[in-house]
Amino acid sequence: MSARIIDGKAVAARVRAQVATEVAEFTAQRGGTPPGLATILVGDDAASAVYVGGKQKACAEVGIRGFDHRLPADTSREDLLALVEQLNADPEVSGVLCQLPLPGHLDGVEITNAISAAKDVDGLTIASAGRLALGMPGLRPCTPSGVIELLAEAGTELQGAECVVIGRSNLFGKPMAQLLLQHNATVTICHSRTKDLAATCRGADVLIAAVGVAHLVKGDWVKPGAVVVDVGMNRLDGKLTGDVDFAAASEVASAITPVPGGVGPTTIAFLLRNTLEAARAQAGVA
Repeated sequence: MSARIIDGKAVAARVRAQVATEVAEFTAQRGGTPPGLATILVGDDAASAVYVGGKQKACAEVGIRGFDHRLPADTSREDLLALVEQLNADPEVSGVLCQLPLPGHLDGVEITNAISAAKDVDGLTIASAGRLALGMPGLRPCTPSGVIELLAEAGTELQGAECVVIGRSNLFGKPMAQLLLQHNATVTICHSRTKDLAATCRGADVLIAAVGVAHLVKGDWVKPGAVVVDVGMNRLDGKLTGDVDFAAASEVASAITPVPGGVGPTTIAFLLRNTLEAARAQAGVA
């Protein structure tokens, strides 16, 4: 058995093309004023700079205006909070994103929660997390939203499915579980204290790995015919690889995401989608 490869690049391209069309319509309705995404990068972390650059480039490609704020590593808490408040109040800014991690003297949770819930395109504020937990409308975290789209692409029936999420982070694991619950799946969250991780994984119809440990998930952890989603991004022998032993799991699973080219591209696509949705809500446009 050889698993079908779920092509994240193709899914992301489709979402981005749809967003571009809708952004053009929205901009025309608003007399030429497009949605706007403000990104904040504090310090000179090379990886973060690449991520922010990619987000700004993606915005330009779909017609979203970018506001790129680069601040020195020694920026004070007060100055950073003042910038967030300025962006919250700016009617041309639909969404605000502060790239994490921040330098050690700054509290990422505090800064994230200073962002207006209406502009929280990462879906990470307390208000956004609460709305997700209660099943209320709101902006959802981008990576879990992308995973749901990838599962739909694979034709995965989530209703009644046994889903296992490895990882309990606020950024991914917890919101992923909430989204799966909203699709009527039965969800188990595993973590470093789970007693028999392999046995739990073997019961999964859908197995989602997001812990940042290269090749943690072995082929014999995968239930025959399961759908496997690999959210991990690790460097191994100079190459980018996931949390799943891709070669071994591919022999057992019915469908699997690759690393790279799986979950990653959909994350930015849903950031663009969230920015458009935020702009529509602020403008009172359905």
